[in-house]
Amino acid sequence: MQDLSIGLLQFDQSWENKTINFHKIHSFLKDKKEIDLLLLPEMFHTGFTMNIEMTETMVCSEGINFLKDLSKEKQCAIFTSLIIEDKGHFYNRGVFIQPDEQVIIYDKRKTFGLAGEDQIFKRGKTQKIIEYKGWKLNLQICYDLRFPELSENKINEQGTPIYDASLFIANWPEKRSNHWKTLLIARAIENQSYVLACNRVGKDANNLSYSGDSCVIDALGNVLSSSKAEGLVQFKIKKEPLLEIRKNLPFLKDK
Repeated sequence: MQDLSIGLLQFDQSWENKTINFHKIHSFLKDKKEIDLLLLPEMFHTGFTMNIEMTETMVCSEGINFLKDLSKEKQCAIFTSLIIEDKGHFYNRGVFIQPDEQVIIYDKRKTFGLAGEDQIFKRGKTQKIIEYKGWKLNLQICYDLRFPELSENKINEQGTPIYDASLFIANWPEKRSNHWKTLLIARAIENQSYVLACNRVGKDANNLSYSGDSCVIDALGNVLSSSKAEGLVQFKIKKEPLLEIRKNLPFLKDK
């Protein structure tokens, strides 16, 4: 399994202004190379809004078309979310987009009642684990983080863990940043996996401040890279240390 070059782009999302957010993303990625997997914050081109006027559909999506073009340009996979209407329901839908334009979807399973998200968006029902460049990746969105059962890793019939890394994308406010950092570490330790987490920075239209804290965490809970600054966090994850940790501490088999 090859090393995986990760890019976590935390930026100050312009509220409900897709064009400005597209421009910001391009500006931060200008001349950036050697990214295998790019994470963008939750609801990447609108901010975390409950305004269904921002809705797109899978067959006619400005956001997905932008992500497909960016994925091809940078030759990297991208994971983020956006508001999607599907069969009369609205979803905070995660999309994992690859350079060949393949789109894999994951609908957020825990909608955030404190913000009224549960009144507007339909919950997803299933875990989504995908394989990319030999890595098994578990897709998660923001509030999912508070529910450890959604990230459960276990040994499959072949005797190996069902995933190697959890991907978390979020709009997680600064006033609960300690929860964000603590829970991410917990998810890495209990599931013996990497955690790759991308949050936003700045202030939204609800006057909520965001401190970023996008990070890469290893299977022992060590924070390998983290930042509060606006911009791209880059890090390369390696499979050998993960395998060594699982060999020396074979906890997953006891579940």
